[in-house]
Amino acid sequence: MIGASQNQCGYAKFSTCFSISELRDSCTNNSGTNHSGTNTVSFLLIRSFDFPLRQSNMSSGHSFQRVAFLGMGLMGTRMSANLVRAGFSVHVYNRTPAKMESAIAAGAKGFDTAAAAVHGVDVVITCVTDGPDVESILFGDHGACQAAVPGALFIDMSTIAPETSMSIGARLQTAGFRYLEAPVTGGTVGAEQGTLSILVGGAANDLAAAMPILEAMGRNITHCGPLGCGQGVKLCNQIMGAMNILGVCEAMSLAKGLGIDPSILGLALQGGAATSWALQNLAPKISAKDWSPGFMIDTQQKDMRLVAQAAESAHISLPGSALVTQLWRSAQAHGHGSDGIHALFQVFERLNHVDG
Repeated sequence: MIGASQNQCGYAKFSTCFSISELRDSCTNNSGTNHSGTNTVSFLLIRSFDFPLRQSNMSSGHSFQRVAFLGMGLMGTRMSANLVRAGFSVHVYNRTPAKMESAIAAGAKGFDTAAAAVHGVDVVITCVTDGPDVESILFGDHGACQAAVPGALFIDMSTIAPETSMSIGARLQTAGFRYLEAPVTGGTVGAEQGTLSILVGGAANDLAAAMPILEAMGRNITHCGPLGCGQGVKLCNQIMGAMNILGVCEAMSLAKGLGIDPSILGLALQGGAATSWALQNLAPKISAKDWSPGFMIDTQQKDMRLVAQAAESAHISLPGSALVTQLWRSAQAHGHGSDGIHALFQVFERLNHVDG
């Protein structure tokens, strides 16, 4: 029988704890020993959440009901709509007001500044592009911190550098707020259906309080450890996703070169060792020449920059990540930065001088 005990990394079903630079010593067990005995990636098996998921309270004693959602991009519009459907009172803000329209149509209330949006709410969620955007919307002019309720819980669902997330957490905690990082994976389909995987870093008691909100947006919610670990696991996810779509594009290119219809790969290989989310969901879009984004190349490249920075900090070699980053850069140079990441296939078409 596999046994496990509570440790500094909190509570999870099966957690992955990422360690880079300052994070290397943060994900340790009670005896101070690194879980894997290394400074790279550690796997933990620790006890499942045992709190009542729908009875979470704030320190003031009342249940979370009011949520501000800051950032109405491809993900935020869908995630905020799921919160409305779950019965939360949702305030939304976006720098471009027109992008709030779908959330407002779903039942959210729009505001013209982040400070106005967070007035009187229990939880503030941010979901924007990069670390500087999070810092601006929280600490800039008319930022959320200027008007948030003392003790409010901030949840950043953006993908940003682990070190940036820890810095934001320290600033918020100094100001009397609570903070979780909770980057997501699952794309616009997962955001639409409320089936996202949510990778949480932060205090276990804050996660316990946030669970009803997170459950409205995601299905697989994992406590990855203290602040920085959730973002670290998200970067690991981005590496694996990048390698998967690279393999799909190469395989489809070879099939085409051999005179085989590439669209047959998804059907022929499902259930086998080569199957993947990318094969089942993105290969059909490649076959249909549908380059519409579930996740844009430009955004993926921002994440690959974060991966490279993390690798530099951890002194880790990631040659595959470097290769696919350069291939996506070629796509950007040809004007496909706003296309989906599967538009990588067009780079292979140019390399092989074939018509898609």
